[in-house]
Amino acid sequence: MVSDTLDRDASWRRLRWRCRRGLLENDLLLTRFLDGFDQHFSDDVVFGLDQLLNLSDNELLDLVLARQQLEGELLDPRVIAVLEALRRA
Repeated sequence: MVSDTLDRDASWRRLRWRCRRGLLENDLLLTRFLDGFDQHFSDDVVFGLDQLLNLSDNELLDLVLARQQLEGELLDPRVIAVLEALRRA
C-alpha cells in the first residue's frame, strides 16, 4: 500500500515535470489541467497525456486550440479524452 502511494507520487511528479514546456501558453494550460486532478488520475489519462506530451510545443498548442486535428496513432479514445479535457481547462 505504501509502495503504491510512493509510485503514484513519483508518477505525479514526473508528469508535472514533463508538462513544463517551452511555450508559456502550453505551460499554463497543462498546469491548470493537472491542478484539476489533485494527484488522482487514471491510467487512461496518463496514457493520453503521455502521447500528447511527445508532440512538439507548437503541435500541442495547435491541437489544444483546434487549429489541427488528431491523426494517426493519436486517434485513440484516451488521447481524445485528454485533449477534450485540456480544451475545457
